[in-house]
Amino acid sequence: MTDITTDVLIIGTGPAGSATAALLSSYGIANMAVNRYRWLANTPRAHITNQRTMEVLRDLGREVEDEAYMFAAHQDLMGENVFCESLAGEEIGRMKAWGNHPLSKAEHLMSSPTLMNDLPQTFMEPLLFKTACQRGTQARMSTEYLSHVQDAEGVTTTCRDRLSGKEITIRSKYLIGADGGKSLVAEHAGLPFEGKMGVGGSMNIYFRADLSRYVAHRPSVLYWVMQPGADVGGIGMGLVRMVRPWNEWLIVWGYDINQPAPDVTPEFATSVARQLVGDPDLEIELISANTWTVNNFYATKTAQGRVFCMGDAIHRHPPSNGLGSNTSIQDAFNLAWKLAMVLKGQAGERLLDSYDAERAPVAKQIVTRANQSIAETGPIFAALGMTEGVSPEQMQTNLQARTQGTPEAEAQRDAIRKAIAFKKYEFDAHGVEMNQRYRSDAVVTDGQIEPAFELDADLHYQPTTWPGARLPHAWLYRHDNGAEVSTLDLCGHGRFTLLTGLGGEDWAQAAEALAAELGIEIATHVIGPRQTYVDHSGEWARLSEIRDDGCLLVRPDHHIAWRATTKSAAPQVELARVLKAVLAR
Repeated sequence: MTDITTDVLIIGTGPAGSATAALLSSYGIANMAVNRYRWLANTPRAHITNQRTMEVLRDLGREVEDEAYMFAAHQDLMGENVFCESLAGEEIGRMKAWGNHPLSKAEHLMSSPTLMNDLPQTFMEPLLFKTACQRGTQARMSTEYLSHVQDAEGVTTTCRDRLSGKEITIRSKYLIGADGGKSLVAEHAGLPFEGKMGVGGSMNIYFRADLSRYVAHRPSVLYWVMQPGADVGGIGMGLVRMVRPWNEWLIVWGYDINQPAPDVTPEFATSVARQLVGDPDLEIELISANTWTVNNFYATKTAQGRVFCMGDAIHRHPPSNGLGSNTSIQDAFNLAWKLAMVLKGQAGERLLDSYDAERAPVAKQIVTRANQSIAETGPIFAALGMTEGVSPEQMQTNLQARTQGTPEAEAQRDAIRKAIAFKKYEFDAHGVEMNQRYRSDAVVTDGQIEPAFELDADLHYQPTTWPGARLPHAWLYRHDNGAEVSTLDLCGHGRFTLLTGLGGEDWAQAAEALAAELGIEIATHVIGPRQTYVDHSGEWARLSEIRDDGCLLVRPDHHIAWRATTKSAAPQVELARVLKAVLAR
C-alpha cells in the first residue's frame, strides 16, 4: 500500500537535495524532499561558494542570488590566507586567495556575472530549502529513509516517521539519494566506489569570540597555525576558520586516525582555542564540538536504473579547495532539467544516462584534487623543519632558524615563500571550479576538435564554446535602455536557448518551428546592432568562436549542446538532428 505519491523523491535536504528540489519545483515538477532530522545544517560545514554555484542561484532567480550575497562574507574579506605561529603571535607568511590577487580578480570578473563569496552551510541550506518549498516542494522533516525497491515504472521507498515511529511508503517515478557521506541510498543501489574512507582524523570546535584585534587588519577565511608538537597528531598545524567576521569561528584540529577519536570536552575545546589564538585568557562561547574523518572516496557510477545519487553521497573528500557544496549544487543543476524534460515527455529516458557520463568524472576529479591539496601542504612543513619524526624542541629550533642572516636561513625563507605560493592550487584554483567540459550523448560535437588548455587548467578558467563546455560569460547591452545583461542570463531557466547573430535569423526561425514541433521551449536571441541585445564591447564576438551567421545551442544548465560555426543550407534539418540526438528522441 502506498501512502504518498510524487514524481521525484529526494532523500536529504543538504545543498544537493535542496538545490534539486528548488530546481525541479521551478521547472514545474512535483517532488518531495525528506530529511531525517528536525531541521537543516546545524554547523557551518561548507562555506566557500564559487562563481559557478552562484550562477545556479542566479538561474533560480535574482532574488535568490541577492539573498545569498546579503548573508555572505564578501570576496574581499576572504582574501589573505595567513600562516602564523598563533593569531596573536608571529606571522610566517601569507598568500592572496579566492580571486583576491589582482591578476586572479581580473580573471574572475571576466569569467562570470557572479562573485565568489563565503556563505556558510547554515545560510545556504535554508535559502535553497525555502526556495524549494515556496515553489511547490513537499517537505517532510524527521523522516528517515530505510530502503527502496525499483521496478520498470518507478521506485517504492520505505521511510520511518521519527516522531511517531510509523513506517510510510512513498511511490515515485525517480529517487534521488542526496543523503550525504554515509549514503544508504548509494549503498542500497549498489553503486561502485573507488578509494578509501577514513584516511585521516579531524575535529571541529565551533565557538564565538571577538578576535577583531588579531585579524581585522588581514581579513581571511582561513588562518593556518603552525605550532610544533601542539596537536594530537604531533606535527602541529591547526586551522582557525572565520565563520562570521570577526566573532564566530571554527577550529579544525587533527588527531591520529589510528587511535580512538578524542573526547572533545568543553575544557579541551577551550584550551585548543586559547592555544591557537595565542591568548591564554581568551573567553569563548562554545557552540559545538565533534570529530570527523577525512575521506578519499568517489562513485565510479552515479546512478542505477531510476535511482540517482549526488553530492557527498558520490564524492567524499576533505574540505580542501572548498569544492563540496559547490559540486553538490552543480550535480543538481545537471540532473534536474533532464528529469524535468523526461517527466514532461519532452525527452527520452536515455537522456538521463548523460548524468552519470558527465558527473562521475567530476566526482573523481574533485575528490582527487581535494586530497592532493592536503599532500601539497607537505612542502610548508618541510621548509619550516616541522616534519614527522622531528621532536617538538627541534621543530621550534628549525622554525626560529629562518630569522637568521645566514645563507641557510635565506634558502629556508625562499623555500617557505615558494611552498606557500604553491598553495594556490588549493586556494585559487579557478580552473578546477569552472573548466568542466562534458562528454556524453547529450552533447553533439560533430567532430569539432576540443581546444587545448593554453594555461594551467587547474588554475585558470579557459572560455570556449566547444560543445560540452559551459557557455562563456560576456556582457551584452539592451538596445532599448543600455542595461548590462550577461550571455548566461539569456540562457537557463529550464529551457534550451539558441544564440546567433545578424545573418543567422534562419537558425532562430528553425528553432522556433522545432520548439513547436517537439513540444519544448527554445529561447532564441539574435545578437547585433539594433537587435534586443547588442555586443557593444565586442567581447561576445571574441568569445563566441562562431561567425555572425553561425549559432550556439545551449542546454538549460548553460553547457553548449551543439555549435554551428556558420550558416547552413538546411538549418531546420540540422537543428532537428541535433535536438533529437541530445533529447534521446
